[in-house]
Amino acid sequence: MNPLKAFVGTIMTSDSDVTQIATESIYDIEINNLQGQPIDLSNFKGKKILFVNVASKCGFTPQYRELQKLHEIYQNDLVVIGVPCNQFGSQEPGKSQEIQEFCEINYGVSFLITEKINVKGDQQHPLYKWLTKKAINGKQNSTVKWNFQKYLIAEDGEFIDYFYSITKPMNSRITQYLK
Repeated sequence: MNPLKAFVGTIMTSDSDVTQIATESIYDIEINNLQGQPIDLSNFKGKKILFVNVASKCGFTPQYRELQKLHEIYQNDLVVIGVPCNQFGSQEPGKSQEIQEFCEINYGVSFLITEKINVKGDQQHPLYKWLTKKAINGKQNSTVKWNFQKYLIAEDGEFIDYFYSITKPMNSRITQYLK
């Protein structure tokens, strides 16, 4: 890693107010698609990105339909990326091909889906370290509570906000950022 990118800096805005600066860009994180090929997140500069940890056997799984709708309506301004995870109730037990087929056949999913990863714990993927740690994303800490939690990133790679599973993809809390 470039030592300058690993630098953690602070800005003193008053004697007691210290602001943390993000240590790396979201675009520097490496992750593969379901077929094992690298995804270059920097290809999405200029568009917002919505990361969603997904699962095939969850009560929130029907949100795939709204994620696809969001993808279709806002595709010029937004990239939807599904991130399979099996850490919540073992609700994504499938292998890559099974996940791909399930999404396409049942929900007509055509948006990008990554390899299956861990979104919390000791084996947490660097993407979710960035999404959940203020010291890295520069904005906010969070904890992934369940499947279909959503993280929205701005066109310039800045963290915008996150939304719990109960917030449906077409909810105005999300779409307000897409207009």
